[in-house]
Amino acid sequence: MSELAFTPVHDLARLTRTRRISPRELVALFLERIAELNPTLNAYLTVNEEEATRAAADAEKAAMRTDRLPLLFGIPVAIKDLEFTKGLRSTGGSLAYRDYVPDEDSVVVERLRNAGAIILGKTNTPEFGSYGQTWNRLGEDCRTPWDPTRTSGGSSGGSAAAVAAGLAPFATGTDGAGSIRAPAAFCGVYGFKPSFGRIPLSGGFLGLPPHTCAGPLTRSVRDAALMLSVLCGHDPRDPNSTRQPPPNFVRALSRPAQDLRVAWSPNLGFAHVDAETQSLAETAARALETVGYRLEAEDPQVDVDLFKAADPVRNADKYAAWGHLLRECPDDLTSYVRSVLEHGSRVTGEEYSNSLRELERLNSRMADFFERYDLLVTPTTSVPAYPVRQPPPTINGFEVPHYASTTLLTILWNLTGQPAASLPCGFTEGRLPVGLQLIGRPGDDLTVLRASRAFEEARPWPTGMRAFSSPSRVS
Repeated sequence: MSELAFTPVHDLARLTRTRRISPRELVALFLERIAELNPTLNAYLTVNEEEATRAAADAEKAAMRTDRLPLLFGIPVAIKDLEFTKGLRSTGGSLAYRDYVPDEDSVVVERLRNAGAIILGKTNTPEFGSYGQTWNRLGEDCRTPWDPTRTSGGSSGGSAAAVAAGLAPFATGTDGAGSIRAPAAFCGVYGFKPSFGRIPLSGGFLGLPPHTCAGPLTRSVRDAALMLSVLCGHDPRDPNSTRQPPPNFVRALSRPAQDLRVAWSPNLGFAHVDAETQSLAETAARALETVGYRLEAEDPQVDVDLFKAADPVRNADKYAAWGHLLRECPDDLTSYVRSVLEHGSRVTGEEYSNSLRELERLNSRMADFFERYDLLVTPTTSVPAYPVRQPPPTINGFEVPHYASTTLLTILWNLTGQPAASLPCGFTEGRLPVGLQLIGRPGDDLTVLRASRAFEEARPWPTGMRAFSSPSRVS
């Protein structure tokens, strides 16, 4: 049974739909693993044991009455705790909401439930997803299963750790600056941030509407495509959601993208990247040449400080959403959220407008770059997972801010709304996973998925923690 913890979702769906395994067996397996490993990893903030068990039993009863079973019938899923879950505690990673139980689901959760998925629990996140490591005041830090002394990244760190350790077959994430991709890199799983608006956002602790996307964290590209097929499509509750009908993501993987022109950039022309991380990512990028893509070395033109350019919009939006907490319960907030809200409270209209103009210019420069290339490839993060709450103060001898280790190479594609994925591409000498980031043109999610699948076939990656059995790691 333990092998099922690392079985791809598309295979689990086939097994449940053909009744070769029951939803109750699957749910019981993952709940058992959560009970054993979550105290070390802190991947979950809330475990939905009673309701998940009941939902699995109800699913089995329903299956006795019909053969028309939903796509994800009986498949357990982990939900990032920024999404509202009806009847299940939803904290946003905040002490201020430690007892909050919504009376509605987010759009993402609603669509997963309608597709037959069963919620295992709510995964750990920094408060309101506002930090590059997954820590908050609700409990212990979340850790990567490959070395539990190290961070899982953020803000979807709990989801990435759960998938990597076999505590869920797949999980939801949200991404406002790299919050799907950086944890995917630190935990050795596949993370996909779709184009802005591809998945509707409504119902949750989801600020930054111009820059945030929901997306899947999985162990295979096909599983991510399967999840996208459930989650994508317009919803009137999100006015930014794309009205164009989504493509058939799963079917599209059978038609590989051919003759792509791909740019390789080791650091986007401005970031400091750990030498071992850069070397592993570049070697992996060369694998794209073996599937017929044309790889050229070129950096996009990024001549602004991305965080300085975007922070007036980002901080003001967060203040609009949660600024009332500074007055109502400031002592419940983490230091990093207090700082963001205080900065957001001081943003002037002129600063906000100037920030929007700078982001428009940045979008134009990236559009020029992607007229010449179908894809851009970079390392996902500047370093591998580092000790909990200890981001490296220097990289290659240069002093760097704390966010340089996690989101410096990822935030740009949130600002431009482009699809981007992180693929497991190798391990350091210390046996820590490294991620390779693929970025596509706005709206061209299919090319990113197809290229991800081509890479996965050329360089298969380990499917979770079965890869190693060292006693220093969770296995």
